[in-house]
Amino acid sequence: MKKQTSNWPPSRLSQKTKTRLMEIYDRLYRHFGDRKWWPAKTREEIVIGAILVQNVSWANTTKAIQALEDRGLLSFRALDAADTALLEDCLIPTRFYRMKAQKLKAFSGHLKNRYGFDLDAMLEQPEDTLRSELLSIHGIGPETADDIVLYAAAKPSFVIDAYTRRIFHRLGMTPENPGYEAMRSWFMQHLPRDVSLYNQYHALIDALGNRVCRQSRPDCANCPLLELCLHGNRHLPESRRP
Repeated sequence: MKKQTSNWPPSRLSQKTKTRLMEIYDRLYRHFGDRKWWPAKTREEIVIGAILVQNVSWANTTKAIQALEDRGLLSFRALDAADTALLEDCLIPTRFYRMKAQKLKAFSGHLKNRYGFDLDAMLEQPEDTLRSELLSIHGIGPETADDIVLYAAAKPSFVIDAYTRRIFHRLGMTPENPGYEAMRSWFMQHLPRDVSLYNQYHALIDALGNRVCRQSRPDCANCPLLELCLHGNRHLPESRRP
């Protein structure tokens, strides 16, 4: 594991960074349009998807969600009562399906014991209180917690994932391994605390990371951020630049 950068982010806020982050957002939005994220029918489905999507594609996550729905398990009350073997069978497309079954069971047990399965009551808390509680539940890490706070509770919490780290390091704006909390803080200090902006920004980052700024063989020639990107301008021959 690469050592986390300890002296980042800088202590002072930067107007240049604020401007650049919004320029990146605008370019991504013009290129990809409204991502209409998070695709789900209910808050429960958002939370379940947030737990299942870690370390797997969204396409595989939707297969597991459909399997849960087909078996009447797309609620935490049903998940709490479900046979573990049946639950694991539904989650096979998500990789680490036994571990993810345990995470769903842990969340449903917490929701039952503290809120009587009233997810709305849990999500109504202030974002910092809610985030801290989520992080106390077995299997809920920072990225999953922020997905839930932002998309299920509709409260401002910027989500950091592998795509975010890769893209902003290649742009030359962040270290390779800044640490989750440091990077989240950096975004939230330099962007307006706006749920819609955070929602769309994270979805646009994921679209770029999945389709263009891939880990290997990135498609720099067709990247809407090429003019701003140190990595792209170093590695793409001038003849292939737009």
